[in-house]
Amino acid sequence: MPIDRLDALLAHFSVSARLFHAGALCGVHDFSATQGTGQLHLVREGSVRVHHAGARARVVEGPALMFYPRPLDHRFVTDEKRGADLTCAHVVFRGGAINPIAAALPAFLTLPLARLTDTQPVLELLFREAFDQRCGRQAVIDRLFEVVIVHLLRAMLDDGAVDGGLLAGLAHPKLAPALVAMHGDAAREWTLPQLAASAGMSRSAFAAAFRERVGMAPGEYLARWRVCLAQDLLRKGEPLKRIAPRVGYGGIAALSRAFRQACGVSPRAWLAAQAA
Repeated sequence: MPIDRLDALLAHFSVSARLFHAGALCGVHDFSATQGTGQLHLVREGSVRVHHAGARARVVEGPALMFYPRPLDHRFVTDEKRGADLTCAHVVFRGGAINPIAAALPAFLTLPLARLTDTQPVLELLFREAFDQRCGRQAVIDRLFEVVIVHLLRAMLDDGAVDGGLLAGLAHPKLAPALVAMHGDAAREWTLPQLAASAGMSRSAFAAAFRERVGMAPGEYLARWRVCLAQDLLRKGEPLKRIAPRVGYGGIAALSRAFRQACGVSPRAWLAAQAA
């Protein structure tokens, strides 16, 4: 049975979407990062000139998508008369800056919708719902946007479209089982030989490939994953004494040391800063 490279990630760090526009965009439209969310824009028809600060403008021809996993200022310019038909949603990865999926994605991604071959029925339904005024429209479209994002992540893994980081590791046929194992059982006392065996590689080959592809050593990645899980559980109100064994530490002191090493502050100080 094939491994599910996204299951544990999305179980801990889900993504949600909220429709905020469906229809024609004509002229100049600015989208501000101060809204605090990422955005997914689906161009059903038309041409959009996309502007980012400090970068050359690029033209996106529909049908296409433009994905901003994190807040980023951008401007769309379309023909003042013909415009372009877009359906747009705010996107929130649970956990914000600590979400490992959002952190692993490029700041801006665009591709033709035809590239998402398995997603065409979902896209057709999404556009139909977006441009019709039917009861329950908002809830249906929001869920369909979330499905599109998961399909996009799946396509990126299948195509190996990310150069480095977590998603690049998950796209690697041998490294992926080791990453999935860590994601699925963070409390286990993983050793380098165990992880290398799950990848079907020698210890030295596994360690070198992991560092080259993911950008850090396996042990460092595991420690960061555990801290990410601890942060997520802290935000949910779990006490430290219950979090520590769930993420692979023998007690609060050990978790606090790892947390401070990764974040520069104690778990309680981090949580207070998040609340503020």
